Amino acid sequence: MPATVYLIPTVLAEDQTECLPSYILDTVKNCSVFFVENERTARRYLKLLSKEIVIDDYEWYNMKEISAETVAAFKQKIKEEKNIGIISEAGCPGVADPGQQLIAIAQEMNVSVKPLVGPNSILLALMASGMNGQQFQFVGYLPIDIAERTKAIRHLESESRQKNCTQIFIETPYRNNQLLEALTKTLHPQTKICVAVDLTAPTEMIQTKTVQQWKTTMPQLHKRPAIFLLYSGN
Repeated sequence: MPATVYLIPTVLAEDQTECLPSYILDTVKNCSVFFVENERTARRYLKLLSKEIVIDDYEWYNMKEISAETVAAFKQKIKEEKNIGIISEAGCPGVADPGQQLIAIAQEMNVSVKPLVGPNSILLALMASGMNGQQFQFVGYLPIDIAERTKAIRHLESESRQKNCTQIFIETPYRNNQLLEALTKTLHPQTKICVAVDLTAPTEMIQTKTVQQWKTTMPQLHKRPAIFLLYSGN
């Protein structure tokens, strides 16, 4: 049988497996090789799915930094007709997470690539925001430099207004508070911001407010996984 590359979603919040479909476990058992962002947490994740899984029965490769050796190993396992699983640190591989380069190689080699259903923080935040879900873009991280970040925030607001689109972005968790403060200082008072924190966890919070409203109720976001959305459209 030719190789198949499975894109295996994982949890967003630690141990919160309720949001995962049961067929993920069957897929894991059908794989013999894993390319993962972090081997330690990926191994723990498989044990979370089933204590009966024998971790050392699988071959493991790190894809946090995709080197020439990683690419060569990936191509070799495809030639050996091994079923391969790709797992990132949180959510869905290939979406704001490593894996995209390997997936592109699989496509070039005409290998079957099967994405599995699972939690994705970007889409979950957009769904719950009440913002435009017909037209949106994910822009990743904003610049760290204060002047560059301010410029980027103003550009996103202007583009949102012109295109009637939702802007989605993230920050390193320990800089979340600073980003929200920068947003409230830079954006127009009636521009809407959605803050989605700890998605799928018991402490989950998803709130959409105007800049003016956020200024009076600034939450504590330090070291909490968060997605930010901005909307200044019609």
